[in-house]
Amino acid sequence: MSAKPAIDEAKARAKRKAQRRAALMRQMVQWHWISAAVCLIGMLLFAITGITLNHAGAIEAKPQTVEVEGQLPPELIAAAKAAQARQGALPDEIRAWLAKEVDAKAPKGAAVEWTDAEGYVALPRPGGDGWVTFDAETGAVTHENTDRGLLAYLNDLHKGRNAGLAWSLFLDVFAIGCVVFCATGLVLLQLHSHARKITWPLVGLGLVVPLILVLLFIH
Repeated sequence: MSAKPAIDEAKARAKRKAQRRAALMRQMVQWHWISAAVCLIGMLLFAITGITLNHAGAIEAKPQTVEVEGQLPPELIAAAKAAQARQGALPDEIRAWLAKEVDAKAPKGAAVEWTDAEGYVALPRPGGDGWVTFDAETGAVTHENTDRGLLAYLNDLHKGRNAGLAWSLFLDVFAIGCVVFCATGLVLLQLHSHARKITWPLVGLGLVVPLILVLLFIH
């Protein structure tokens, strides 16, 4: 008679273990598909631009450069002179005029490189470059913008080049989502590995192949 309670207790423990395993699997599946859904488009774009970046030298780019000239009104010449005297940043009123009249979109408080009375503002951006100069004495303005095309734009987004704080924060959040996706995938591999004997050899292959390439071919 004493054996039956022991058997019942063993069954109860096995049942609780199975329930915990099932609960863990449900939780991992939920986080896995949510992170996959959130990161899907981003992962596709980053995978594609990873290929284009790896073969950047073989992909021909045809940059297009546009130069626009303008003339600051008298009141803005005075603001330019004041900024030049204090070696200050680009005044807001000049920044607004540049955006409207010569399509030079400088960030608020953009740094100005002063040489004598001329101010130079660099305008780097994803997929292109640009600059604007203005003369604090005469008010002459020159804006040059270079566009390297959509592919260069996507490649620069991949690298986070000149994309600003908002994009940098997005990259951090996206990276966390990818970590969640991979970590939950690893847990699911563990939970299913008893029925799929090739699981860990394949995981090991994903580690060994790049390690061999690094050790043998990268110096």
